[in-house]
Amino acid sequence: MAVIMELSSTLENSEFPHELQVDEKHTPRKVPSFCSIRYGIALIAHLFNFMLAAQNAVLTITMVAMVNSTDHQSDINNSTEGLPVDLPGGPDKAPTSLPAKAPVYDWSPQTQGILFSSINYGMLLTTAPGGYLAGKMGARKVAGVALLGSSLLALCIPLAANLGLSYLIATRVVQGLTQGSGFGGHFALWPRWAPPHERSRLCSISLSGMILGIFSAILFGGIISQALGWPFVFYIFGGLGCVSSLLWFLLVYDDPVSHPWIGISEKEYILSTLDQQVSSEEQYLPIKAILSSLPLWSICLCSFSHQWLINTQVMYIPTYISHVYKVNIRDNGLLSSLPFLVAWIIGLLGGQLADFLLTKNFRFVTVRKIVSFLGQLPSSVLVLTLFYLRSSYVTTIVFLTLSCGLSPLSQSGVYINALDIAPRYSSFLLGATRGFAHISAVLVPIVNGFLLNQDPEFGWRNIFFLLFAISVLGLVFYLIFGEADVQDWAKERKLTRL
Repeated sequence: MAVIMELSSTLENSEFPHELQVDEKHTPRKVPSFCSIRYGIALIAHLFNFMLAAQNAVLTITMVAMVNSTDHQSDINNSTEGLPVDLPGGPDKAPTSLPAKAPVYDWSPQTQGILFSSINYGMLLTTAPGGYLAGKMGARKVAGVALLGSSLLALCIPLAANLGLSYLIATRVVQGLTQGSGFGGHFALWPRWAPPHERSRLCSISLSGMILGIFSAILFGGIISQALGWPFVFYIFGGLGCVSSLLWFLLVYDDPVSHPWIGISEKEYILSTLDQQVSSEEQYLPIKAILSSLPLWSICLCSFSHQWLINTQVMYIPTYISHVYKVNIRDNGLLSSLPFLVAWIIGLLGGQLADFLLTKNFRFVTVRKIVSFLGQLPSSVLVLTLFYLRSSYVTTIVFLTLSCGLSPLSQSGVYINALDIAPRYSSFLLGATRGFAHISAVLVPIVNGFLLNQDPEFGWRNIFFLLFAISVLGLVFYLIFGEADVQDWAKERKLTRL
């Protein structure tokens, strides 16, 4: 019993993963990142997040075409009767240089807000369970099935819209259920694949796929809507998602041990840096301790406030540009997508910055707070100024680009902080904190739609001030209570029960 208690005390005092003591003589040499399997997994996860985010975001740009029958659209389309069923049958069926006319609907700003948020109702319900289920069944199965399901439902969106508003909302809700399990489930990869000092880099590569997906959906969504009609945006991104799900099943494995092509040196390196920890699915969830953890609540509230910023940018940038500058949908897609291209680049660099700071002996908690601060406060300030810059077209685009560009720095901060404070339960907690943040995705379009419906002119000012207030409050709470040490309730206590 004395030996058991001594071993238990040793485990209690260890702070896995970032203060892990490893014998340097017996630690396998690090495999260069450019030829490693773990970075290949991160790239496939990048594609995974790209497809889910693109399928989520395409409605933000197609909405401009779905509810507007502007002069420039009607002039182009006045010779067509509707979307021809036999369009692929031959070039003589429709002029190749002209877009096919697609259905247009009479939806108020509040109705549009409900449509924007409907997909997030499902995501809110399944993000945390998806992470927990992936911890038991593996990220490969859970996330792969989720991507396939979301892609098939994306193909059904035009049909659902034609059947009626209720059918469209129901389809988006079910699609959200699949996407939530996918977003939550794929996090289960990193407790098994990411060495602690590469965690920021690998997670930022993976999560940056969401930003590139948003960029591509808005850019190409506008071009496709102009050339072929908005239904083809859903057909194309749904089809690409089906192909991506096949690649996921072929190339992704749940851990280094089960991967058939990983080298022995890389496998041993990853396992040694993770100390072959007991996986979270073998541990009971200390629900009471989790619910009373201030560091965890600080992650949840800061993630929520940051997602309020992100969702406002994603959902309302095309609408704002259309409202203020009256541009056509193709140019709107180009202008609205440019900020997300910059955000994708900075998101990738943010992971490099965080890991660089760690090599300079910055504490984990300091790094997490620095990048979270840089990703949230400047972006919120820049958005706040937009209402007063409407007379300056160039300045507005520059500020939007800077705001979106800086915000992904938080990917290497608050969003992966759960891996630091509770590595044994990180699959569940990463999904849970992401799920809590998705409450903002439900509220943003409802609240913003209400504000715009009440006052179309000054509604934008109210939207931007509300965004700034929420962002600052969430960030301050995180800066005060955020931590990066393994919490007492997350440490291994298995031996003490003997």
